[in-house]
Amino acid sequence: MLARVARALAVLAVVAAAATGCVGSPEPQETTPTPLTDEQAFAAAEETYRAYVDALNQVDLSDPATFEPVYALTTGDANASARESFTQMHADGWTVTGESVVTLVEPAVRTTDVASVDVCVDVSAVSLTDSAGQSVVSAERPDIQALTVEVSPAAESIVRFVPRDGEPTCGS
Repeated sequence: MLARVARALAVLAVVAAAATGCVGSPEPQETTPTPLTDEQAFAAAEETYRAYVDALNQVDLSDPATFEPVYALTTGDANASARESFTQMHADGWTVTGESVVTLVEPAVRTTDVASVDVCVDVSAVSLTDSAGQSVVSAERPDIQALTVEVSPAAESIVRFVPRDGEPTCGS
């Protein structure tokens, strides 16, 4: 009889422990992310930048919901600038047509947190007009923009855009 009671108590203890999640649950283990190689970081930076251009090409300035994918791919200065610009263009009733086309992406500089890529992007087909239908594109805007794009590969987001001169050249 004592053996049956002991077994019943043991079974109850196991059931009670299982009900509270104390049986069979290993201790959580902290994992340290494996650092990216330079090649992986630059590949992630390029992928992020190309996704950003794709999102940018989908923006409809009359519909702020279309801004969200661009915001999701930016952080820091790039995010603040995009929010300010899109908000103002929307408020002013501007319209954007055409698409940007990435013509070059090359690795530039890598730090612990940022992978910079030099890019060339053809904006010749992109047009901005104000609410009266007048172009607001500067006559001095080059058809192909040369930029250094600073990307946080870990966060998969663009931190900053920096205009650049020099190599690699983008043409005109």
